[in-house]
Amino acid sequence: TLFQITINSSTSSTPFADVRDIGYYQDEEEILFSMHSIFRIGKIKQIDGNDRFWQVELTLTGDHDPQLHILTKHIRAETSPDEIGWKRLGQLLIKLGQFDKAQHVYDVLLTQTSDQQEKANIYHHLGTIKNGRGEYADAITYAEKSLEINQKSRPSDHLDLAASYYIIGLAYHKMSEYSKALSYHEKALEIREKMLPLNHPDSATSYEYIGDVYYRMGEYSKALSYHEKALEIRQKILPLNHPDLADSYCDLGRVYGKMSEYSRALSSHEKALEIRQKALPENHPDLATSYSNMGVVYFRIGEYSKALSYSKKAFEIQQKTLPPNHPDLAACYNNVGNVYNKMSEYLKALSYHERAFEIWQKALPENHPDLAISHNNIGLVYDGMREYSKAFSYYARAIEIGQHSLPENHLRLQEWKRNLENVKKKL
Repeated sequence: TLFQITINSSTSSTPFADVRDIGYYQDEEEILFSMHSIFRIGKIKQIDGNDRFWQVELTLTGDHDPQLHILTKHIRAETSPDEIGWKRLGQLLIKLGQFDKAQHVYDVLLTQTSDQQEKANIYHHLGTIKNGRGEYADAITYAEKSLEINQKSRPSDHLDLAASYYIIGLAYHKMSEYSKALSYHEKALEIREKMLPLNHPDSATSYEYIGDVYYRMGEYSKALSYHEKALEIRQKILPLNHPDLADSYCDLGRVYGKMSEYSRALSSHEKALEIRQKALPENHPDLATSYSNMGVVYFRIGEYSKALSYSKKAFEIQQKTLPPNHPDLAACYNNVGNVYNKMSEYLKALSYHERAFEIWQKALPENHPDLAISHNNIGLVYDGMREYSKAFSYYARAIEIGQHSLPENHLRLQEWKRNLENVKKKL
């Protein structure tokens, strides 16, 4: 990556120095920046059409940058300004997606307290971390420990209970137990709507995840309604470059994609990516999500080279930041496999799909819909390779799993049944 940096010495308060005359390599015209320097990202473009080489335009900011000031103020508020030391560090690490480091912080804090209320708070954050790491059963365990303590010491409509319901709902959501997920998310929303002021960010979060449950259930009009509510709140209360706004655009993009409104989907994902590139560290998991979503849209409109490029960007980030058996990494293998299949590179496609299946099989319950997706996609590869008996076997297994985990009228299940009928005619 080539970084082109612009410095306005009349407006920037960040220290920098021209060291070309004192550096060892005097022909390199080096500039030394202070360690706390922050840059605003401008354009990002390929160099000579090569997807391995990119030029990134950066502008040095300073203490007087208004958008940086607003975003910093919000992040400080979200990481509990009343907390100090390790507790605040732990929350910041969670915000940055550095879950391994955050877990270490909270594991240490847990050994240092005997106070039940402090333990409830630590269990809550450990539940959040476990969700981030894809360890959903452990997330439920920690959130239930927090909930048990708070139910004894708090009123039934206390916001700490809503926070626990939210974590449990998110874990069930990721495990595709959608009725349980919906129940817990609705409990959280009920408390938040009662106890919080109008247009509070936590209410927006509840709307977001209820919308995502409906998305997973294939009820896209309901999903769209909840995601629009979340976006409406966030647009009123958050700075334009806040990562939560990116989450809302990302959610809307996925729903539009399922509704075949691809131009709207692409526009939403581009907005999400633009915010995340400016607001998040370069290898943050949410950036991988944006690249992956862009890849999926390009895949659906048949632009496979772009789909492959974005999917591989997502894959590179997730390999660096996620545990090797994280379900999101499997989703990335799956997406790359889909693209190779469409490009008729069947052996590559099969390799990626088999790796996705291997991870999902270890990480998910036996009737999880993602396992059905994996079987169907392997079936598609064998179908393309004209190994129709193998394709039939994989399609049949996809349907068997889908009938246990999806509504009978779900679009994916109908698609898998059509695939099975079509391959029967080829046998």
